[in-house]
Amino acid sequence: MAVTLPPAVIERYRRFSRFNSPYPAHDDGRAIDLYPDGETGVSPVAGIVRETRTVGCPDRPYAADEDHLIVVELDDDWCRRAGAAPGTLARILHVVPAVSPGDRVAVGDALGPLTRSGFFGRWVDDHVHLGFRPPGANALRASGSLPVDVDVPVEPVRWDGTGVVVERGPTHVVLDAPTHPDPGRRFAALASDGGTPLDGGLAHYAGGGAFDALADGTAVSLWGTRVGVARGRGVAWEPVDVLANGKRAVGLSLFAARDGGFGAKLVCPDRRFELGETVSLALAPSDDPIRLGVG
Repeated sequence: MAVTLPPAVIERYRRFSRFNSPYPAHDDGRAIDLYPDGETGVSPVAGIVRETRTVGCPDRPYAADEDHLIVVELDDDWCRRAGAAPGTLARILHVVPAVSPGDRVAVGDALGPLTRSGFFGRWVDDHVHLGFRPPGANALRASGSLPVDVDVPVEPVRWDGTGVVVERGPTHVVLDAPTHPDPGRRFAALASDGGTPLDGGLAHYAGGGAFDALADGTAVSLWGTRVGVARGRGVAWEPVDVLANGKRAVGLSLFAARDGGFGAKLVCPDRRFELGETVSLALAPSDDPIRLGVG
């Protein structure tokens, strides 16, 4: 049984993704990353905090060396709205807890400041990770988490792959395209050639997904290149390279967004692009695709 996040939850965030991660918790859409405005982790659930825990994470020079878990036993009303069984547990990561066991939290409450976790790639924005465990399950484990769905439409946005650099980070750039059709009101995502809004790290993570349901075995293409095949709830990426101005980059970060800064995020730690530079993206089959693991 999937837990379905209602509009009242999703609309508190500027972006979300179920597949844009290499971590097993996101396999087959069994977790979701929610990107709030600002630096505070906003609660997507209502219930009683049952546990908080601090855990070690990979040592990165740009991130904290520890992360945090908040476990919430969900209220019956929240479970009813989300189609979850009473007693379902929520697992929330990447927030320094300002709550304690026994505290009651509501949707929209501040849980604490976001933390830049060593589990992140350097190009990843701070976010709230949310997953669910069945009633009575060990909430400290991610394996066996419930599938996550969202009850909001995501508009597919077609794009020819060309844009101008408007933001530059140490390992990524953001382009001014594609442009959002209705910023602030609707969620949108880059569309496949067939008009399906796509999700995930293309193709630097092994699997991605879509914001529309795809029949198992459905082929997915982008810019005339086959990029994946629907498998279960996700999309298994084909071995492809992302080319930026004709040279290989690491990949393309895909998500659903409703903010006006919506634009393609190109992961390119070994390439330098200047602000104002025009970048044209393309895809090509690869014998040696870039695949980033969890180490």
